[in-house]
Amino acid sequence: MTLKRRILKGIQRFWSDTSFLHGLGWVEGAVAKILSLALIFVILFALVDLVYILIRELLTEPYGFFNSTVLDLFGLFLNILIALELLENIKAYLNHQGVQVQLVVATALIAVSRKLIIFDFAKSSGLDLLGLAAAIAALSVSYWLIREPKQ
Repeated sequence: MTLKRRILKGIQRFWSDTSFLHGLGWVEGAVAKILSLALIFVILFALVDLVYILIRELLTEPYGFFNSTVLDLFGLFLNILIALELLENIKAYLNHQGVQVQLVVATALIAVSRKLIIFDFAKSSGLDLLGLAAAIAALSVSYWLIREPKQ
């Protein structure tokens, strides 16, 4: 068999549906692993930042009181929680459980709720608040429908 014929056979084998889908699966897995490693780095960095801010706030005068608002601290906590939920989504994907819609909707619900918790009423309009309310209502109904046992 000539070199040209072997190359053409190899290309034909690569472009077969089975081989191509296998290659796509490998790329998806590699990307998911890289994303999870990057997300772990982000979570650790955010955690160190949160601990630093908490210690700094506790050790500055007046001692034991937070100079920054508690809502800002809640925002930092919720950022880490959202990142952990995203990591859980990636972990479920890597365990070949596919994309778990319930987990994705729960993560989105936490993210939108975080936005509501740290919502600045002085800088935002009522339309922004209505948009958040609509998003929370839609995600809540979606979550309820997904969790509802099939009858």
